[in-house]
Amino acid sequence: MKLLQRSLVARIVASLLAITVMALISIVVTMSVANSSRGDAAAINMAGSLRMNSYQIVAALLYYQQRPDTPRREEVERLTARFQERLVSPELTGAIPGASDHELRQEYRDLLTRWEQELVPQVRGSLQEERLNDGALRETLDDLVGDIDHMVTLLEQNAESKIQLISALQILFLILTAAVVAIALYDIRHNLVIPLRQLVSLAREVARHNFRPRSHLRGNDELALLGRTLDTMAEDLGLSYAALEDRVSLKQQELQRSNQAMQILHEGSRSLYGGGNDLCASAAPMLRELETLLGIGPIQLSLNDSFDQQPTPVLATHSATRPDYCRDWECHACLIEPHSLKLEPNAERECLLLPINMGNELLGTLEIWYAKATPLSDSTRRLLNTLSDQLATAVYLQRRIEEQQQVTLMNERTIIARELHDSLAQSLSYLKMQVARLERMQQKNASRETQAAVFDELRTGLNSAYRQLRELLTTFRLKLEGPGLKSTLQQTTEEFAERMAVPVDFFYDLPPYLLNPNEEIHVLQIVREALANTHKHAHAHWAAVSLHFSNAQLLLQVEDDGIGLKDDTSPPMHYGLVIMRDRAQTLGGELELRNRTGGGTLVALTFTPQTARLIARQPAQENASIATTTTDGNEE
Repeated sequence: MKLLQRSLVARIVASLLAITVMALISIVVTMSVANSSRGDAAAINMAGSLRMNSYQIVAALLYYQQRPDTPRREEVERLTARFQERLVSPELTGAIPGASDHELRQEYRDLLTRWEQELVPQVRGSLQEERLNDGALRETLDDLVGDIDHMVTLLEQNAESKIQLISALQILFLILTAAVVAIALYDIRHNLVIPLRQLVSLAREVARHNFRPRSHLRGNDELALLGRTLDTMAEDLGLSYAALEDRVSLKQQELQRSNQAMQILHEGSRSLYGGGNDLCASAAPMLRELETLLGIGPIQLSLNDSFDQQPTPVLATHSATRPDYCRDWECHACLIEPHSLKLEPNAERECLLLPINMGNELLGTLEIWYAKATPLSDSTRRLLNTLSDQLATAVYLQRRIEEQQQVTLMNERTIIARELHDSLAQSLSYLKMQVARLERMQQKNASRETQAAVFDELRTGLNSAYRQLRELLTTFRLKLEGPGLKSTLQQTTEEFAERMAVPVDFFYDLPPYLLNPNEEIHVLQIVREALANTHKHAHAHWAAVSLHFSNAQLLLQVEDDGIGLKDDTSPPMHYGLVIMRDRAQTLGGELELRNRTGGGTLVALTFTPQTARLIARQPAQENASIATTTTDGNEE
């Protein structure tokens, strides 16, 4: 019973089994009753023939009494024997129930007793005495026929009772089957169809992301258990979906904040990398916007001193007092009160300390304060790491620029000193020696003609020194103007074309940002010196300046159609050529001075720019690093 209460399948199977069992019982009982009534018709016919046989016996006796002879006697005996055979025949006795108290069994015994004890003795007595008691025989025959008729009636009633029994059994089993089917249909409707519809409706609502409906199924069967499971699942899904929506909403908000923060970092990078060494003006606005957006702050930036590595605070977004290191007393960036950070007066704060480093070099630290109740998310920490990397890049570039400026300044001072030594200093030394010579002549009272030669040399030396001074002043005052080297070289060629009153062609085929400022200055000075030599010595009618870049090398050519050099093997070693060779050596290149095939002079400079050398060096360093890593890995 517990199984039927807990299992809908068990109830359906039990209903099918009950219907099957009742159908089998109905078939078996019907076949049994039908088999039991199989000889009833024969028995009725046999009983009816007994009645006819009795009349035949009486008629034969009457014929025998009228003319007693052997054939008639034998006919009477044959009919008597035939009656006896039919009376005890299996066709008749087989249809009579075996119960001794059955009415049909009692009637058969009465009929048999009346036949054996009354009619048979009378028939035998009539045959022996040849005298027939007609009244007694008729009375006995009437009683016998009455018994036979009564037994036939009982046989018919017995057969009809069996048919009625079959009909009653069929009706009974039909009613039982209908009852079982009705109970099964009711059970299926209320415990299968209706719950299944509710479950399908619940599934459709769940598919529409509506987790509020419930099945509310009661019971212990499979569908009730499934309904309660689906109710629990729908509730869990609703909670999970709501939590997921909240997480998605938070992720969207966090993503929007991240996008806005990345936009702030992108926009702040322009002012950060182009703001010189003033981090307050370039980084403070960006940091304050990040504080407002991410709900953090204050933020303090400290940089390590390059000499003793002592941390020095250089920037604080919110400060109660003006920092001691402040250089602009008109700026109030550090004194702005935090308006985006919503903290209680006694709220606990935590500090996130991020290193400002470039490779293995620690440049400083970035202190970021935030409320302890609202810890930083992973995306916020990644953004802050990006901020620290961006600040590290800006600080590193600022220091490298300052170092490069110092190196450039020292190099330029060295160049100025070398050029002063090689030109003006040599001329002044020569003039000093001529003055000493003139003093000795005056002490010896040398002739005026002898002293005049010295005065001429002094005059020539002074003119040369003055000319060299003017060239040095022109060189030192020269600067790159315009968008780049091409524009400056174009102006230079136009300048010398106007001074020489001859055309100066210009060909420029260099990629952008190939040369650094120091290399551009040296190239420009070599071009100016070569054009100046053409103007002074070549007597040319045409000149050209061309720059080409191929195979990681820059080729500079300055050529003219002038008188050329006397000897290609030993060109004149004047100061301008010496300076050009020094500049070529500084660039790490080669300077060639020779005559052109068609006449004139060719000055060619070939060198590898610093940018090309860095590009060529980087793959070599990477290969060396890979080889080192492989070696280390093999050793491990």
